[in-house]
Amino acid sequence: MLVHQILKSKSSDAVVTVSPGALVSEAAAILAERKIGTVVVSSDGQSADGILSERDIVRVLAKQGGAILSQPVEAFMTKKLVTCTREDSADGVLQQMTDGRFRHMPVVEGGKLIGLITLGDVVKARLSQLAMEKDALQGMIMGH
Repeated sequence: MLVHQILKSKSSDAVVTVSPGALVSEAAAILAERKIGTVVVSSDGQSADGILSERDIVRVLAKQGGAILSQPVEAFMTKKLVTCTREDSADGVLQQMTDGRFRHMPVVEGGKLIGLITLGDVVKARLSQLAMEKDALQGMIMGH
């Protein structure tokens, strides 16, 4: 299974972005309002400059206190992004997420942000694929 197949199965291909100068409080409000775990930081809405997750906010909040809420997200975002393309395999992406201990991966092609996949998206797709394989094998065994 490839990343583009996972993107097709998602209900929306929209990626929620914030500008590097947006306040952490604004990013947190977006995360809470949309019930999502991360925002991609983008200066132009098309490139991925960084990523900021709920976990990032909580970790910095615990260390530095509430004052971080009035600071820009670029001060706390993950700048060294791990990205994938539409043609990457789901298994490879799953391995990268597991090894890197992160749950969200921007899908980028030609420097342009085209989607975002989550660990949950990959696991759901993988489980669906395994269920189809199981059904096919059962059908073969039973002679259908």
